[in-house]
Amino acid sequence: MNEIKEIITGIGIPQFYLKLGLGMLCSFLLTFLSIPTIVKISRRKNLMDEPGSRSSHLRKIPNLGGIAIFYSLSVCASIFAFELFDLYKFLFASLVILLYIGVMDDIVVMRAYKKLFAQIIVTALMVIGSDVRIRNFFGLFAIYELSYFFSVVISIFTFIVLINAFNLIDGIDGLAGGYSIICSALFGISYFRLGPYNYPLVILSGVIIGSVVGFLYYNLSNYRANKIFMGDTGSMILGFLLAFTAICFIDIFIDKKLPEVPRYYLQSAPAIAMAILILPLVDTLHVFIIRLSTGKSPFVADKNHIHHSLLNLGLTHRRSTFYIILYYLFIVTVAYYFRHLNVNLLLFIIMVLGFIGAYIPRFILATRKTTN
Repeated sequence: MNEIKEIITGIGIPQFYLKLGLGMLCSFLLTFLSIPTIVKISRRKNLMDEPGSRSSHLRKIPNLGGIAIFYSLSVCASIFAFELFDLYKFLFASLVILLYIGVMDDIVVMRAYKKLFAQIIVTALMVIGSDVRIRNFFGLFAIYELSYFFSVVISIFTFIVLINAFNLIDGIDGLAGGYSIICSALFGISYFRLGPYNYPLVILSGVIIGSVVGFLYYNLSNYRANKIFMGDTGSMILGFLLAFTAICFIDIFIDKKLPEVPRYYLQSAPAIAMAILILPLVDTLHVFIIRLSTGKSPFVADKNHIHHSLLNLGLTHRRSTFYIILYYLFIVTVAYYFRHLNVNLLLFIIMVLGFIGAYIPRFILATRKTTN
């Protein structure tokens, strides 16, 4: 207990900025310098992503970029934000498990139920073992404090949904990486404004940004020999960490036994967190609705994602990524501006705007076909 207090009170602002800057720089360099080796080994051993019916690329591309992201995150977070591994003792173990199942899936393709089982184990470790839970809905759906059982169930469900939803948006160059940078920056700024006891989470957000920037240099490269995808390894790890930071944002706490640390800051916290992570959530719901409306299983892969619609309009990967991120930044801006609205009304506005953004490309495409 005393050690935790010393950790919280011992981080001065100059020291914090030094940790944040070094964490971002080191994570960038580790990813940037390790990817060429991963690309070389992937090509030599033919560990490549093969173009398929759902692919938006035409050539074989290495898809183990997530290993570099994990490498830089695990090294830099454990050095510059080591407090998190004291407070959340199963955090590193969860990342290692996700690395294993991600690499296995990227190389040999795991069965869906095996991946889901591993994800349940990982999220249970965090929710039950590290006590990372959504404890309060702040009046969302007229629900406030949650019982322990429902808190655990809702939190595990949230983790699994976000991990898999983030995996689904990783379909074009730069989208998953660019969106994770935006989300990490928004959560990092929020944590910084909420006080020094949240500085380790700010540093973690900075480390994620540095790592992903190093990856995007190669993911967006026009030089074919250096191009790489993050694969399921990267998307699952980033989805997991964004779910972790989102749940911590909704239920901000350091230690339940520290009465001097305020826990709730914003009545609309769940809606704000939803706005920041709106793209993967809306994209997943939008695809499920289309599949069900056409009589297909919601779990059958297809090309109905938002980024596929933009590609069908003739946009490049980069432009599609830019427009998607720009629109959903607009939603975050709206959510922040109206953050003092009733949480249910704000969530309704956010979801409506999210679905409008998802259907705009399909509407434009349908209009073009009608015109022609």
